[in-house]
Amino acid sequence: MRHSLIYTTLLTPMMLASLALPLAQIATAQTAADQNAPAPSADPPSPAAAQSQENKSKQSEAGELLFNNACRTCHAVKVGDHRLGPSLAAIVGRKAASQSGYTYSPSLKNSGLTWDEKTLDAFIANPDAVAPGNNMKPYTGMTNAEDRAKIVTYLRSGAASSSN
Repeated sequence: MRHSLIYTTLLTPMMLASLALPLAQIATAQTAADQNAPAPSADPPSPAAAQSQENKSKQSEAGELLFNNACRTCHAVKVGDHRLGPSLAAIVGRKAASQSGYTYSPSLKNSGLTWDEKTLDAFIANPDAVAPGNNMKPYTGMTNAEDRAKIVTYLRSGAASSSN
């Protein structure tokens, strides 16, 4: 008997009515939030594609750190920001010694090089082997292939065109 009295007291019609209003407000708010939420993309990236993008992002971040430690003394990655060396913004795909506002060595001017990933890697490894007589002194190269790949990924990423 005592238990039924508690349940009767707790679930009076007045109490049920007072709960109904907040529940309706919550449902309305949720519906509005669902309508304002961005539509899901038609084709979510595959796990392999998402992993690949994450790896590229991590490699680009590591490349930025390596660039800052090994290259930034002489080079910037901001468009037109020439220092001791030329700006390296948007370098991938560009012909060597083609930026205005910087005086390049005759070696690079006459090299015929286009800065693709392979050429950049070789140049970072040993500038004198790729373009003898360049003005990269005292820099003699970076031996670690993984570090070079990270720097090239950073330069290719586009982040290099807007930072620094």
